Amino acid sequence: MNETPSEAAPQKATVTQRAIERIKAMIAEGRLEPGQRLPTERDLAAQLGMSRSSMREAIRALTVLGVLEARHGSGIYVTQLEAGDLLETFGVVADLSRGPRLVELLEVRRILESTATALAAARITEDQLAEVEKHLTAMNGTDDPEEIIAHDLAFHREIAAAAGNETMAAILEGLSSRTFRARVWRGYQEEGAFARTRSEHAAIHRALLAHDPEAARAAAAAHVGEVEQWLRTQLKD
Repeated sequence: MNETPSEAAPQKATVTQRAIERIKAMIAEGRLEPGQRLPTERDLAAQLGMSRSSMREAIRALTVLGVLEARHGSGIYVTQLEAGDLLETFGVVADLSRGPRLVELLEVRRILESTATALAAARITEDQLAEVEKHLTAMNGTDDPEEIIAHDLAFHREIAAAAGNETMAAILEGLSSRTFRARVWRGYQEEGAFARTRSEHAAIHRALLAHDPEAARAAAAAHVGEVEQWLRTQLKD
Protein backbone atom coordinates (compact mmCIF):
# COMPACT_ATOMS: atom_id res chain seq x y z
CA MET A 1 0.00 0.00 0.00
CA ASN A 2 1.32 3.46 -0.91
CA GLU A 3 2.29 5.80 1.94
CA THR A 4 0.30 8.99 2.35
CA PRO A 5 2.38 12.20 2.61
CA SER A 6 1.58 12.46 6.33
CA GLU A 7 2.92 8.94 6.89
CA ALA A 8 6.03 9.44 4.77
CA ALA A 9 7.12 12.73 6.37
CA PRO A 10 7.63 11.39 9.94
CA GLN A 11 9.49 8.39 8.54
CA LYS A 12 11.85 10.64 6.59
CA ALA A 13 12.37 12.79 9.68
CA THR A 14 13.22 9.69 11.71
CA VAL A 15 15.77 8.51 9.14
CA THR A 16 17.33 11.97 9.01
CA GLN A 17 17.50 12.11 12.80
CA ARG A 18 19.24 8.75 12.79
CA ALA A 19 21.77 10.09 10.29
CA ILE A 20 22.35 13.13 12.52
CA GLU A 21 22.95 10.88 15.52
CA ARG A 22 25.39 8.72 13.56
CA ILE A 23 27.48 11.73 12.52
CA LYS A 24 27.41 13.11 16.07
CA ALA A 25 28.56 9.71 17.35
CA MET A 26 31.50 9.72 14.93
CA ILE A 27 32.56 13.11 16.33
CA ALA A 28 32.04 12.06 19.95
CA GLU A 29 34.04 8.85 19.43
CA GLY A 30 36.91 10.70 17.77
CA ARG A 31 36.43 9.19 14.32
CA LEU A 32 35.85 12.72 13.09
CA GLU A 33 38.02 15.36 14.76
CA PRO A 34 37.35 19.11 15.07
CA GLY A 35 38.65 20.79 11.93
CA GLN A 36 38.59 17.56 9.92
CA ARG A 37 36.96 17.41 6.50
CA LEU A 38 33.94 15.10 6.22
CA PRO A 39 34.00 12.28 3.68
CA THR A 40 31.91 13.04 0.62
CA GLU A 41 28.16 12.74 0.99
CA ARG A 42 28.24 9.58 -1.13
CA ASP A 43 31.05 7.95 0.88
CA LEU A 44 29.53 8.90 4.23
CA ALA A 45 26.14 7.49 3.21
CA ALA A 46 27.76 4.25 2.10
CA GLN A 47 29.90 4.05 5.24
CA LEU A 48 26.88 4.46 7.52
CA GLY A 49 24.51 2.41 5.38
CA MET A 50 22.08 5.27 4.82
CA SER A 51 20.57 7.02 1.82
CA ARG A 52 22.26 10.04 0.31
CA SER A 53 19.11 12.13 0.75
CA SER A 54 18.93 11.49 4.50
CA MET A 55 22.67 12.14 4.80
CA ARG A 56 22.26 15.41 2.89
CA GLU A 57 19.49 16.52 5.28
CA ALA A 58 21.56 15.52 8.32
CA ILE A 59 24.60 17.47 7.12
CA ARG A 60 22.42 20.50 6.40
CA ALA A 61 20.86 20.36 9.88
CA LEU A 62 24.24 20.00 11.62
CA THR A 63 25.59 22.90 9.58
CA VAL A 64 22.73 25.12 10.71
CA LEU A 65 23.45 24.10 14.31
CA GLY A 66 27.12 25.00 13.87
CA VAL A 67 28.45 21.49 14.43
CA LEU A 68 29.58 21.36 10.80
CA GLU A 69 30.69 24.19 8.53
CA ALA A 70 30.64 24.45 4.75
CA ARG A 71 33.79 25.93 3.20
CA HIS A 72 33.18 27.16 -0.32
CA GLY A 73 35.01 25.04 -2.87
CA SER A 74 36.55 22.88 -0.17
CA GLY A 75 33.83 20.75 1.42
CA ILE A 76 32.17 20.21 4.80
CA TYR A 77 34.25 20.30 7.97
CA VAL A 78 33.70 19.60 11.65
CA THR A 79 33.85 22.94 13.47
CA GLN A 80 36.44 23.53 16.15
CA LEU A 81 33.56 22.95 18.60
CA GLU A 82 34.31 26.05 20.64
CA ALA A 83 31.58 26.69 23.19
CA GLY A 84 30.97 30.22 21.95
CA ASP A 85 30.34 29.02 18.40
CA LEU A 86 27.95 26.27 19.39
CA LEU A 87 25.92 28.25 21.92
CA GLU A 88 25.05 31.29 19.83
CA THR A 89 21.48 29.98 19.75
CA PHE A 90 21.04 31.16 23.34
CA GLY A 91 21.51 34.74 22.16
CA VAL A 92 18.83 34.34 19.52
CA VAL A 93 16.41 32.85 22.05
CA ALA A 94 17.12 35.67 24.52
CA ASP A 95 16.64 38.32 21.85
CA LEU A 96 13.30 36.95 20.65
CA SER A 97 11.72 35.69 23.86
CA ARG A 98 8.84 37.49 25.53
CA GLY A 99 6.75 37.23 28.67
CA PRO A 100 7.09 34.06 30.79
CA ARG A 101 9.93 32.73 28.60
CA LEU A 102 11.93 35.88 29.34
CA VAL A 103 11.44 35.24 33.06
CA GLU A 104 12.63 31.65 32.59
CA LEU A 105 15.79 32.90 30.89
CA LEU A 106 16.45 35.30 33.77
CA GLU A 107 15.95 32.43 36.22
CA VAL A 108 18.55 30.36 34.37
CA ARG A 109 20.88 33.33 34.22
CA ARG A 110 20.51 33.91 37.99
CA ILE A 111 21.53 30.33 38.71
CA LEU A 112 24.51 30.34 36.35
CA GLU A 113 25.62 33.89 37.11
CA SER A 114 25.75 33.22 40.84
CA THR A 115 27.76 30.03 40.26
CA ALA A 116 30.17 31.75 37.85
CA THR A 117 30.66 34.65 40.26
CA ALA A 118 31.41 32.27 43.13
CA LEU A 119 34.00 30.47 40.99
CA ALA A 120 35.48 33.80 39.92
CA ALA A 121 35.88 34.90 43.54
CA ALA A 122 38.14 31.92 44.12
CA ARG A 123 40.08 32.20 40.85
CA ILE A 124 40.16 35.82 39.74
CA THR A 125 43.56 37.41 39.13
CA GLU A 126 44.64 40.96 39.95
CA ASP A 127 44.53 41.91 36.27
CA GLN A 128 41.00 40.53 35.93
CA LEU A 129 39.93 42.37 39.07
CA ALA A 130 41.27 45.59 37.58
CA GLU A 131 39.14 45.06 34.45
CA VAL A 132 36.02 44.40 36.52
CA GLU A 133 36.68 47.56 38.55
CA LYS A 134 37.23 49.59 35.38
CA HIS A 135 33.75 48.74 34.10
CA LEU A 136 32.19 49.32 37.53
CA THR A 137 33.74 52.79 37.67
CA ALA A 138 32.50 53.55 34.15
CA MET A 139 28.96 52.45 35.07
CA ASN A 140 29.01 54.70 38.11
CA GLY A 141 30.19 57.65 36.06
CA THR A 142 27.31 57.85 33.59
CA ASP A 143 23.54 58.00 33.44
CA ASP A 144 23.46 57.08 29.75
CA PRO A 145 21.53 53.77 29.49
CA GLU A 146 23.52 52.68 26.42
CA GLU A 147 26.84 53.19 28.20
CA ILE A 148 25.54 51.47 31.32
CA ILE A 149 24.41 48.47 29.26
CA ALA A 150 27.79 48.24 27.53
CA HIS A 151 29.75 48.33 30.79
CA ASP A 152 27.23 46.09 32.54
CA LEU A 153 27.77 43.46 29.85
CA ALA A 154 31.54 43.84 30.06
CA PHE A 155 31.48 43.71 33.89
CA HIS A 156 29.70 40.36 33.90
CA ARG A 157 31.68 39.07 30.91
CA GLU A 158 34.97 39.63 32.76
CA ILE A 159 33.62 37.80 35.81
CA ALA A 160 32.41 34.86 33.70
CA ALA A 161 35.83 34.64 32.05
CA ALA A 162 37.52 34.70 35.46
CA ALA A 163 35.41 31.70 36.52
CA GLY A 164 37.54 29.62 34.16
CA ASN A 165 34.72 27.67 32.51
CA GLU A 166 34.43 28.55 28.83
CA THR A 167 31.16 26.69 28.30
CA MET A 168 29.45 28.43 31.21
CA ALA A 169 30.80 31.78 29.98
CA ALA A 170 29.41 31.09 26.50
CA ILE A 171 25.96 30.23 27.85
CA LEU A 172 25.94 33.37 29.98
CA GLU A 173 27.01 35.45 27.00
CA GLY A 174 24.02 34.12 25.08
CA LEU A 175 21.68 34.78 27.99
CA SER A 176 23.03 38.32 28.35
CA SER A 177 22.85 39.61 24.81
CA ARG A 178 22.89 43.35 24.27
CA THR A 179 19.36 43.35 22.83
CA PHE A 180 18.05 41.40 25.82
CA ARG A 181 19.71 43.75 28.30
CA ALA A 182 18.45 46.82 26.44
CA ARG A 183 14.85 45.58 26.61
CA VAL A 184 15.09 44.92 30.33
CA TRP A 185 16.94 48.15 31.10
CA ARG A 186 14.45 50.23 29.11
CA GLY A 187 11.73 49.27 31.55
CA TYR A 188 13.87 48.80 34.63
CA GLN A 189 15.28 52.32 34.55
CA GLU A 190 11.75 53.73 34.67
CA GLU A 191 11.53 52.38 38.19
CA GLY A 192 14.48 54.57 39.26
CA ALA A 193 16.63 51.50 39.78
CA PHE A 194 20.02 52.93 38.76
CA ALA A 195 21.15 53.55 42.35
CA ARG A 196 20.08 50.07 43.44
CA THR A 197 21.81 48.29 40.57
CA ARG A 198 25.01 50.27 41.18
CA SER A 199 24.92 49.13 44.79
CA GLU A 200 24.40 45.52 43.69
CA HIS A 201 27.37 45.67 41.32
CA ALA A 202 29.48 47.18 44.09
CA ALA A 203 28.56 44.27 46.40
CA ILE A 204 29.67 41.79 43.74
CA HIS A 205 32.94 43.67 43.34
CA ARG A 206 33.60 43.69 47.10
CA ALA A 207 33.07 39.92 47.29
CA LEU A 208 35.50 39.41 44.42
CA LEU A 209 38.09 41.64 46.09
CA ALA A 210 37.71 39.58 49.28
CA HIS A 211 37.94 36.32 47.28
CA ASP A 212 34.79 35.23 49.13
CA PRO A 213 32.88 32.72 46.94
CA GLU A 214 29.74 32.55 49.09
CA ALA A 215 29.41 36.31 49.37
CA ALA A 216 29.96 36.56 45.62
CA ARG A 217 27.31 33.91 44.95
CA ALA A 218 24.78 35.70 47.16
CA ALA A 219 25.51 39.14 45.67
CA ALA A 220 25.17 37.91 42.08
CA ALA A 221 21.97 35.99 42.84
CA ALA A 222 20.47 39.05 44.52
CA HIS A 223 21.44 41.27 41.58
CA VAL A 224 19.86 39.13 38.86
CA GLY A 225 17.01 38.22 41.21
CA GLU A 226 16.00 41.88 41.51
CA VAL A 227 15.53 42.16 37.75
CA GLU A 228 13.79 38.78 37.63
CA GLN A 229 11.34 39.83 40.36
CA TRP A 230 10.69 43.17 38.67
CA LEU A 231 9.88 41.40 35.40
CA ARG A 232 7.55 38.92 37.14
CA THR A 233 5.68 41.88 38.64
CA GLN A 234 5.37 43.54 35.24
CA LEU A 235 3.84 40.39 33.77
CA LYS A 236 1.30 40.14 36.59
CA ASP A 237 0.27 43.76 35.99
